[in-house]
Amino acid sequence: MAYLNSIFGVSGKTALVTGGATGIGRMIAEALVQGGARVLIASRKGEACEAVAAELNALGADGSAEGFAGDVGSEAAIEDLTVNVKARTDKLDILVNNAGITWGEPYSTFPHKAWEKVMNINVAGMFTLTRNLTDLLTTAATDGDPSRIINIGSVMGTIPLAEGAYSYAVSKGAVHHLTKILAAELASKNITVNAFAPGPFPSKMTAFAIGSEEGQTKVGANVPIGRVGAPEDIAGATLFLCGRGGAYTSGAIIPLDGGMNVQAAQNLFANAI
Repeated sequence: MAYLNSIFGVSGKTALVTGGATGIGRMIAEALVQGGARVLIASRKGEACEAVAAELNALGADGSAEGFAGDVGSEAAIEDLTVNVKARTDKLDILVNNAGITWGEPYSTFPHKAWEKVMNINVAGMFTLTRNLTDLLTTAATDGDPSRIINIGSVMGTIPLAEGAYSYAVSKGAVHHLTKILAAELASKNITVNAFAPGPFPSKMTAFAIGSEEGQTKVGANVPIGRVGAPEDIAGATLFLCGRGGAYTSGAIIPLDGGMNVQAAQNLFANAI
Protein backbone atom coordinates (compact mmCIF):
# COMPACT_ATOMS: atom_id res chain seq x y z
CA MET A 1 0.00 0.00 0.00
CA ALA A 2 2.84 2.41 0.79
CA TYR A 3 4.30 1.82 -2.67
CA LEU A 4 0.97 2.46 -4.38
CA ASN A 5 0.51 5.66 -2.39
CA SER A 6 3.98 6.83 -3.40
CA ILE A 7 3.11 6.36 -7.08
CA PHE A 8 -0.57 7.31 -7.22
CA GLY A 9 -1.25 9.19 -3.98
CA VAL A 10 -1.88 12.94 -3.90
CA SER A 11 -1.66 13.51 -0.16
CA GLY A 12 -0.92 17.12 0.77
CA LYS A 13 -1.78 18.47 -2.67
CA THR A 14 -4.38 21.18 -3.34
CA ALA A 15 -6.60 20.87 -6.39
CA LEU A 16 -9.29 22.91 -8.13
CA VAL A 17 -11.94 21.08 -10.15
CA THR A 18 -14.26 23.29 -12.17
CA GLY A 19 -17.72 21.90 -12.87
CA GLY A 20 -16.97 19.45 -10.08
CA ALA A 21 -20.49 18.94 -8.73
CA THR A 22 -21.67 16.47 -11.35
CA GLY A 23 -20.54 13.91 -13.92
CA ILE A 24 -16.87 13.49 -14.73
CA GLY A 25 -15.92 16.49 -12.59
CA ARG A 26 -17.42 14.85 -9.53
CA MET A 27 -15.70 11.56 -10.35
CA ILE A 28 -12.37 13.38 -10.51
CA ALA A 29 -13.03 15.27 -7.28
CA GLU A 30 -13.85 12.05 -5.44
CA ALA A 31 -10.73 10.34 -6.77
CA LEU A 32 -8.54 13.19 -5.56
CA VAL A 33 -10.18 13.28 -2.12
CA GLN A 34 -9.75 9.50 -1.81
CA GLY A 35 -6.12 9.97 -2.80
CA GLY A 36 -5.54 12.46 0.02
CA ALA A 37 -5.84 15.86 -1.67
CA ARG A 38 -7.60 19.01 -0.56
CA VAL A 39 -10.07 19.61 -3.38
CA LEU A 40 -11.77 22.91 -4.22
CA ILE A 41 -14.97 22.27 -6.19
CA ALA A 42 -16.45 25.15 -8.15
CA SER A 43 -19.38 25.48 -10.53
CA ARG A 44 -22.16 27.93 -11.29
CA LYS A 45 -24.36 26.22 -8.69
CA GLY A 46 -22.57 26.90 -5.42
CA GLU A 47 -25.09 25.03 -3.28
CA ALA A 48 -24.61 21.88 -5.35
CA CYS A 49 -20.85 22.17 -4.89
CA GLU A 50 -21.27 22.56 -1.15
CA ALA A 51 -23.51 19.48 -1.04
CA VAL A 52 -21.03 17.37 -3.00
CA ALA A 53 -18.18 18.55 -0.78
CA ALA A 54 -20.16 17.44 2.28
CA GLU A 55 -20.76 14.03 0.69
CA LEU A 56 -17.07 13.59 -0.09
CA ASN A 57 -16.01 14.70 3.38
CA ALA A 58 -18.38 12.10 4.84
CA LEU A 59 -16.46 9.31 3.09
CA GLY A 60 -13.80 9.36 5.77
CA ALA A 61 -11.03 9.55 3.16
CA ASP A 62 -7.60 11.06 3.75
CA GLY A 63 -8.42 14.17 1.71
CA SER A 64 -11.03 16.88 2.06
CA ALA A 65 -13.32 18.95 -0.14
CA GLU A 66 -14.84 22.41 -0.10
CA GLY A 67 -17.43 23.67 -2.55
CA PHE A 68 -18.33 27.15 -3.71
CA ALA A 69 -19.79 29.04 -6.67
CA GLY A 70 -17.52 29.73 -9.61
CA ASP A 71 -18.25 30.45 -13.27
CA VAL A 72 -16.08 30.46 -16.40
CA GLY A 73 -18.75 31.92 -18.68
CA SER A 74 -17.34 35.44 -18.90
CA GLU A 75 -14.11 37.32 -18.27
CA ALA A 76 -15.61 39.04 -15.22
CA ALA A 77 -16.79 35.73 -13.78
CA ILE A 78 -13.37 34.18 -14.30
CA GLU A 79 -11.76 37.10 -12.50
CA ASP A 80 -14.15 36.55 -9.57
CA LEU A 81 -13.34 32.85 -9.50
CA THR A 82 -9.62 33.62 -9.59
CA VAL A 83 -9.95 35.94 -6.59
CA ASN A 84 -11.98 33.33 -4.70
CA VAL A 85 -9.43 30.59 -5.33
CA LYS A 86 -6.51 32.82 -4.31
CA ALA A 87 -8.34 33.71 -1.10
CA ARG A 88 -8.49 30.01 -0.24
CA THR A 89 -4.97 28.90 -1.15
CA ASP A 90 -1.59 30.36 -2.00
CA LYS A 91 -0.59 27.39 -4.15
CA LEU A 92 -2.29 25.00 -6.55
CA ASP A 93 -0.83 21.59 -7.30
CA ILE A 94 -3.62 20.43 -9.60
CA LEU A 95 -6.02 22.27 -11.90
CA VAL A 96 -8.79 20.30 -13.58
CA ASN A 97 -10.56 22.29 -16.30
CA ASN A 98 -13.77 20.31 -16.47
CA ALA A 99 -16.50 22.98 -16.74
CA GLY A 100 -18.17 22.95 -20.14
CA ILE A 101 -21.44 23.03 -22.03
CA THR A 102 -22.92 21.53 -25.17
CA TRP A 103 -25.59 22.46 -27.71
CA GLY A 104 -27.50 19.99 -29.86
CA GLU A 105 -29.54 20.93 -32.90
CA PRO A 106 -29.99 19.72 -36.50
CA TYR A 107 -27.51 20.96 -39.08
CA SER A 108 -30.18 22.92 -40.97
CA THR A 109 -31.07 25.08 -37.95
CA PHE A 110 -27.83 25.07 -35.95
CA PRO A 111 -27.48 28.71 -34.82
CA HIS A 112 -24.48 31.01 -34.81
CA LYS A 113 -24.99 31.73 -31.10
CA ALA A 114 -24.34 28.06 -30.36
CA TRP A 115 -20.77 28.60 -31.56
CA GLU A 116 -20.28 31.79 -29.57
CA LYS A 117 -21.53 30.32 -26.31
CA VAL A 118 -19.88 26.90 -26.49
CA MET A 119 -16.48 28.08 -27.74
CA ASN A 120 -16.47 30.89 -25.17
CA ILE A 121 -16.92 28.54 -22.22
CA ASN A 122 -15.22 25.36 -23.41
CA VAL A 123 -12.12 26.96 -24.92
CA ALA A 124 -11.74 30.65 -24.04
CA GLY A 125 -12.86 30.13 -20.44
CA MET A 126 -10.46 27.23 -20.02
CA PHE A 127 -7.54 29.25 -21.36
CA THR A 128 -8.24 32.38 -19.30
CA LEU A 129 -8.68 30.55 -16.00
CA THR A 130 -5.50 28.57 -16.61
CA ARG A 131 -3.60 31.77 -17.40
CA ASN A 132 -4.95 33.43 -14.25
CA LEU A 133 -3.92 30.54 -12.00
CA THR A 134 -0.51 29.82 -13.52
CA ASP A 135 1.22 31.71 -10.72
CA LEU A 136 -0.35 29.42 -8.09
CA LEU A 137 0.64 26.37 -10.12
CA THR A 138 4.18 27.67 -10.48
CA THR A 139 4.45 28.24 -6.72
CA ALA A 140 3.55 24.60 -6.03
CA ALA A 141 5.77 23.09 -8.71
CA THR A 142 9.19 21.53 -8.13
CA ASP A 143 11.67 19.80 -10.42
CA GLY A 144 10.70 16.33 -9.24
CA ASP A 145 7.03 17.01 -8.65
CA PRO A 146 5.52 19.31 -11.28
CA SER A 147 2.11 20.86 -10.93
CA ARG A 148 -0.55 19.22 -13.08
CA ILE A 149 -3.27 20.50 -15.38
CA ILE A 150 -5.94 18.16 -16.73
CA ASN A 151 -8.26 19.49 -19.42
CA ILE A 152 -11.44 17.60 -20.22
CA GLY A 153 -11.82 17.04 -23.93
CA SER A 154 -13.93 14.37 -25.62
CA VAL A 155 -13.79 11.49 -28.06
CA MET A 156 -15.91 13.81 -30.23
CA GLY A 157 -12.86 16.06 -30.47
CA THR A 158 -10.76 13.11 -31.66
CA ILE A 159 -12.96 11.45 -34.26
CA PRO A 160 -15.27 13.24 -36.75
CA LEU A 161 -18.47 12.69 -34.80
CA ALA A 162 -20.98 15.44 -34.01
CA GLU A 163 -24.52 14.00 -33.93
CA GLY A 164 -25.94 17.53 -33.86
CA ALA A 165 -23.42 18.89 -31.33
CA TYR A 166 -21.28 20.67 -33.93
CA SER A 167 -19.82 23.43 -31.79
CA TYR A 168 -19.23 21.05 -28.86
CA ALA A 169 -17.29 18.57 -30.98
CA VAL A 170 -15.14 21.28 -32.54
CA SER A 171 -14.57 22.94 -29.15
CA LYS A 172 -13.22 19.66 -27.79
CA GLY A 173 -10.87 19.33 -30.74
CA ALA A 174 -9.67 22.81 -29.82
CA VAL A 175 -9.23 21.73 -26.19
CA HIS A 176 -6.96 18.91 -27.33
CA HIS A 177 -4.85 21.28 -29.42
CA LEU A 178 -4.75 23.88 -26.64
CA THR A 179 -3.56 21.17 -24.26
CA LYS A 180 -0.54 20.49 -26.44
CA ILE A 181 0.19 24.19 -26.86
CA LEU A 182 0.08 24.77 -23.10
CA ALA A 183 2.16 21.66 -22.43
CA ALA A 184 4.96 23.25 -24.47
CA GLU A 185 4.33 26.72 -23.03
CA LEU A 186 4.41 25.67 -19.38
CA ALA A 187 7.02 22.92 -19.35
CA SER A 188 9.75 25.35 -18.29
CA LYS A 189 7.62 26.25 -15.26
CA ASN A 190 7.46 22.59 -14.16
CA ILE A 191 3.77 22.28 -15.06
CA THR A 192 2.46 19.29 -16.99
CA VAL A 193 -0.64 19.65 -19.16
CA ASN A 194 -2.67 16.70 -20.34
CA ALA A 195 -6.24 16.02 -21.42
CA PHE A 196 -8.81 13.29 -21.07
CA ALA A 197 -10.82 12.47 -24.19
CA PRO A 198 -13.73 10.56 -22.64
CA GLY A 199 -16.26 8.49 -24.47
CA PRO A 200 -19.75 8.08 -22.99
CA PHE A 201 -19.87 8.47 -19.21
CA PRO A 202 -23.02 9.00 -17.10
CA SER A 203 -23.55 12.73 -16.48
CA LYS A 204 -26.18 15.43 -16.78
CA MET A 205 -24.88 16.17 -20.28
CA THR A 206 -25.35 12.57 -21.43
CA ALA A 207 -28.49 11.76 -19.42
CA PHE A 208 -30.67 12.09 -22.53
CA ALA A 209 -28.98 8.98 -23.93
CA ILE A 210 -27.50 7.00 -21.02
CA GLY A 211 -29.55 8.23 -18.08
CA SER A 212 -31.10 4.78 -17.76
CA GLU A 213 -29.73 1.25 -17.60
CA GLU A 214 -31.38 0.50 -20.94
CA GLY A 215 -29.74 3.53 -22.52
CA GLN A 216 -26.33 2.57 -21.15
CA THR A 217 -26.72 -0.91 -22.62
CA LYS A 218 -27.68 0.42 -26.04
CA VAL A 219 -24.93 3.03 -26.19
CA GLY A 220 -22.40 0.63 -24.70
CA ALA A 221 -23.05 -1.75 -27.58
CA ASN A 222 -21.61 0.92 -29.91
CA VAL A 223 -18.36 1.11 -27.93
CA PRO A 224 -15.66 -1.41 -28.96
CA ILE A 225 -15.09 -2.56 -25.39
CA GLY A 226 -18.86 -3.03 -24.99
CA ARG A 227 -19.88 -0.65 -22.21
CA VAL A 228 -20.05 2.98 -21.14
CA GLY A 229 -17.45 4.43 -18.79
CA ALA A 230 -17.47 4.03 -15.01
CA PRO A 231 -16.15 6.27 -12.20
CA GLU A 232 -13.19 3.92 -11.65
CA ASP A 233 -12.05 4.52 -15.24
CA ILE A 234 -11.80 8.25 -14.53
CA ALA A 235 -10.32 7.76 -11.07
CA GLY A 236 -7.47 5.55 -12.24
CA ALA A 237 -6.40 7.95 -14.97
CA THR A 238 -6.69 10.94 -12.62
CA LEU A 239 -4.51 9.46 -9.91
CA PHE A 240 -1.96 8.35 -12.49
CA LEU A 241 -1.59 11.84 -13.96
CA CYS A 242 -1.67 13.65 -10.62
CA GLY A 243 0.50 11.27 -8.62
CA ARG A 244 4.25 10.66 -8.89
CA GLY A 245 3.63 8.13 -11.66
CA GLY A 246 2.45 10.85 -14.04
CA ALA A 247 5.22 13.36 -13.39
CA TYR A 248 6.90 12.68 -16.74
CA THR A 249 3.75 12.76 -18.88
CA SER A 250 2.79 16.00 -20.61
CA GLY A 251 0.98 16.90 -23.82
CA ALA A 252 -0.98 13.62 -23.87
CA ILE A 253 -4.59 13.25 -24.94
CA ILE A 254 -5.66 10.18 -23.00
CA PRO A 255 -8.49 8.29 -24.73
CA LEU A 256 -10.86 7.14 -21.99
CA ASP A 257 -13.31 5.88 -24.59
CA GLY A 258 -13.31 2.08 -24.63
CA GLY A 259 -11.47 2.00 -27.95
CA MET A 260 -13.67 4.42 -29.89
CA ASN A 261 -10.67 6.50 -30.99
CA VAL A 262 -9.30 3.59 -33.02
CA GLN A 263 -12.58 2.21 -34.25
CA ALA A 264 -12.55 1.81 -38.02
CA ALA A 265 -14.18 -0.24 -40.78
CA GLN A 266 -12.89 -3.82 -40.64
CA ASN A 267 -13.12 -4.41 -44.38
CA LEU A 268 -11.29 -1.50 -45.93
CA PHE A 269 -9.67 -3.49 -48.77
CA ALA A 270 -11.31 -6.90 -48.37
CA ASN A 271 -13.95 -6.30 -51.03
CA ALA A 272 -11.29 -5.47 -53.61
CA ILE A 273 -9.26 -8.64 -53.09
